[in-house]
Amino acid sequence: MMRIRLLAPPALALSLSLSGCAAAQGGAAPSLAKRPVEGQFDVAPPTVVVAPPGPLPADLAGRLARWEADATAAQQAFAAERTPTVEAVAAAQGAAIASERWVVAQQAVSRLVAARAPLTAALADIDRLYLERRIEEAVDGLPEIFALRERLTDLASAQDAVVAALSSELPEE
Repeated sequence: MMRIRLLAPPALALSLSLSGCAAAQGGAAPSLAKRPVEGQFDVAPPTVVVAPPGPLPADLAGRLARWEADATAAQQAFAAERTPTVEAVAAAQGAAIASERWVVAQQAVSRLVAARAPLTAALADIDRLYLERRIEEAVDGLPEIFALRERLTDLASAQDAVVAALSSELPEE
């Protein structure tokens, strides 16, 4: 018994549909030339002039310097607390929860976190300033603000990693 294919190959179907379009136009293919109406709306968009950021205003320069000094002091305090915290956490290995060694290690981790408070406060202030200036569309000093924010964010992330690593070594309640 012979089977009849009801579906035409894609090339055949495409050629039939295109020939139908040409036949409907009276045999002549449509022109691809530009029509007169098409050029009427060729208008260049207006140029927008954006002023480059200027220098950091004096009042903001002082605030950024203070925040950077706070972050530096916080990093020094964090570094000073890190070694005793590492020793306390190591001493608490295998200790029971709420035992003396565990409590001492928890307190050391808490002091380590507290040592970074000036850094996290400075970072919060910079974030607030950055958002306020963006909302006000005040671009002067944004590069300096953003650069300090990035430095402090990197510093805070490194400290977060240290605190997380030490905390994970302690048994949890």
